[in-house]
Amino acid sequence: MISSEQVQRIASAIRTQALSETVVSALRSEYPGIHFTYCMEDDIPTQAPVLEGEGFNLYLVDGRDHCLCLTNNYEHATGIVIAEIIED
Repeated sequence: MISSEQVQRIASAIRTQALSETVVSALRSEYPGIHFTYCMEDDIPTQAPVLEGEGFNLYLVDGRDHCLCLTNNYEHATGIVIAEIIED
């Protein structure tokens, strides 16, 4: 389970720095129980993010049934996708 408060804290940490693999690595160290994935926003299907930030969106991942899928259910969330938005 991932709480909405954790998602808010993670978003705050991302906002304070330029999003990069270094930032994601630091989040992995700070939140060892959460699996983080870093990708580009256009890699995500038509799922709505749980949090929209400037330059990034956050999605929850449900990995309970050995098959990963995006979810909006915090209770079922086992990971977070950080999707970077690149403006054209």
